[in-house]
Amino acid sequence: MRRPAHVTAGPYAPPVARRELVVVSADGSRLHAEVHGEDGDPAVVLAHGWTCSTAFWAAQIRALAASGHRVVAYDQRGHGRSPAGSGCSTTALADDLVAVLGAALAPGEKAVVAGHSMGGMTVMAAAARPEFAEHVAAALLCSTGSGRLVAEARVLPWRAGPARTRITGAVLGARVPLGPVTPAARKVLKYATMGPGSAPDKVEACARIVHACPTRVRHAWSQVLAGLDLDAQLAALTVPTAVIGGKSDRLTPIVHARGLAAALPNCVGLTELTGMGHMTPMEAPEAVTAAVRELAELYVRPNHRPAKEKTP
Repeated sequence: MRRPAHVTAGPYAPPVARRELVVVSADGSRLHAEVHGEDGDPAVVLAHGWTCSTAFWAAQIRALAASGHRVVAYDQRGHGRSPAGSGCSTTALADDLVAVLGAALAPGEKAVVAGHSMGGMTVMAAAARPEFAEHVAAALLCSTGSGRLVAEARVLPWRAGPARTRITGAVLGARVPLGPVTPAARKVLKYATMGPGSAPDKVEACARIVHACPTRVRHAWSQVLAGLDLDAQLAALTVPTAVIGGKSDRLTPIVHARGLAAALPNCVGLTELTGMGHMTPMEAPEAVTAAVRELAELYVRPNHRPAKEKTP
């Protein structure tokens, strides 16, 4: 019998949501979203990465909800419990995020938005939207980049150049099913996406989630990521933004995090995690949670109620 799409016990098992939402995006695509924590607490919105799901944020959801935050997490289209929808693009990523913000937050309510990998690209893609300005007080970009993803990736231990870029693109975009989570599969996933010291329970939790992503979805989004160019949108990300990267990340090497920190209009910190790979929210859950919590403490007011407009 096939194992569940996520671990069901331990710190990386997803907690039960207080309530679930079905969010309808601009093109009619339906997204699964869930809310943890209490109404009126400072809000945090989490956007996961390529081939992942809300289960990827289990450690952050549990810790933040327990410490007085309302956490909204959603499955990107085609991932987790969200159907594939009508298309894959950075526009769709932005549409989906602003739809979640509108559905989960009160008018004018502000939140910290944290994105990992493709989730960070989602944050960048949406940065110029008026809905983003209405609802986002601060952001965290975690293990992500704004472009040149395939060219900079170090999954293949070769010298940088056209051959490595071409073959890396073919590997990441392969239509081959990942199959069951076997010892060999865990070893491959750990090498490609995690630091060398990652504990077996973290590798297992990541592998379950990644292997559950449908092959067609993995391929379709790989094509979007291969052609990614969000430099212009990055310039529009003017809210206070922190950046986290793993120094052993092969998928989005630390050069991306450093580049984002240098290019952001309002960077409030760059954290480089020694020994960590691409899956930083699982590899270094305390560091990622602390970064989100600090942004919420600094930029999101508790029990927020939008100010009433003054009568002329």
